[in-house]
Order: sequence, then C-alpha cells, then structure tokens
Amino acid sequence: MKRWGKFSTLKERGEWVELLFMAAAASHGYHVLKPWGDSLAYDVGIEHRGSLLRVQVKSSSARNGTGYFCQFRRNYLTKHPYTVDDVDLFATYVIPVNVWYLIPAAVVLKPTRKVGLMVYPVTALKQDRYKYEHYREAWGLLAKTRQDLSRRRKPC
Repeated sequence: MKRWGKFSTLKERGEWVELLFMAAAASHGYHVLKPWGDSLAYDVGIEHRGSLLRVQVKSSSARNGTGYFCQFRRNYLTKHPYTVDDVDLFATYVIPVNVWYLIPAAVVLKPTRKVGLMVYPVTALKQDRYKYEHYREAWGLLAKTRQDLSRRRKPC
C-alpha cells in the first residue's frame, strides 16, 4: 500500500478530501459551490449571506513526532505560489485522526509565506507547538467575509 492510503494517486486522495470537506461544510449549514475544472487556485467556494469565500483543500497523513506536517504548495507542475488574492482559507484534513484545520490564507501567506506548518491534533510535547490549534475545527470561519479573514489571526 502506498503512503497515502487506498488511493492510487495523490490526485484521487485530494478529490476524496474535497468531497469530505464539502460534506462537512454543508453539515455545518454552509452553501457549497464546486468550480468546474482544475484551473482556479481554489477547490471549493463557500457562499454565506451573499459573501463568497475561496477555499483551498489540503490533506496530511505525514506524522512527524507528535504532530502532522501540512503543506501549502500547489502541485509540483506549477511555479506560481498561492496568494491572498487567490485563496481566502485553507482547509486541511489530518486523515489519520479525522480532524480539520480551517486556517485563513493571510495566516499562512502573510507576512512571510509558509510552505508548510505543523499541527498537533494528538498531543504536543512542548506548549509553544500549539500555534495553530485554535484553527482546529474552526467551522465558524466560513461565516466570515474575505475582509474579516484577511485581518483575523484567531477564530471567534
């Protein structure tokens, strides 16, 4: 079995994770929009009260110690990194523990772009490793506007 589980390719796994995200967002009461094709920088649109958020869906199964490494790069075929003009929110699914992290793009991309970060849905050994834990299951962020997310550092 490949390191990404029962899928033959990472693209198949990515499509599965997008479906999981859309189902979870809908179960939280949000209107889910799926762009046709793969030409946009985001995977899913979330419409809430007339506002549209662009969500890029990611996944991780790469455990490193007590945490999981989450990457925020486009595929290896493109040289153009994500920008806050393309994406409003990253939704990262940690597959082995069935946990979502909803992180505003501004947190990942500003002031300096992070290509990856660690999350600790199980147990962190050191207190300073909890930097992104307040984004765990932060579904309320989908009700925010683009402007709110570009300013916001922590969910309400």
